[in-house]
Amino acid sequence: MTSRRGEPQLSDSARHIELPTVEDTEAFGRRLARDLRAGDLVVLDGPLGAGKTALTRGLAAGLGVQGRVTSPTFVIAREHRPGPREGAPPVGLVHVDAYRLGDGPNALDELDALDLDTDLGAAVVVVEWGGGLVEKLTDRHLRVRLRRDPESDVRRAEWAWVD
Repeated sequence: MTSRRGEPQLSDSARHIELPTVEDTEAFGRRLARDLRAGDLVVLDGPLGAGKTALTRGLAAGLGVQGRVTSPTFVIAREHRPGPREGAPPVGLVHVDAYRLGDGPNALDELDALDLDTDLGAAVVVVEWGGGLVEKLTDRHLRVRLRRDPESDVRRAEWAWVD
């Protein structure tokens, strides 16, 4: 089953979590980071305000990367160098916001210009708004879907590895 942009749907083995605060969202990212290694692709899906950048801050903290994590909306991609990481080899992080790449025929050219396939060898690549576009960079990726409850700060996440 696929969505309107052609991205795979999460399997029945997807996991769910409720995230009442931004701090909970960041802590969830730190937990996910424990299992991430260089070459992993994380695709974040969710509307504005769902917590994609907060989750990425948590991933960055868990990976121990250097630099402050902010939304890469206007620069498209930010690279964070490896720093000390507890219990695993150091790994960098590339944080991409694919929202401005669009859905049209030029989107793949714009994606190719970012050279993410090269970054994947040495870093964890996290892509916001990349569903239906970046999955073809790897054979397997971690899909995290974030939703925010109406009139509330409570977020819900669903995540699974997609082959």
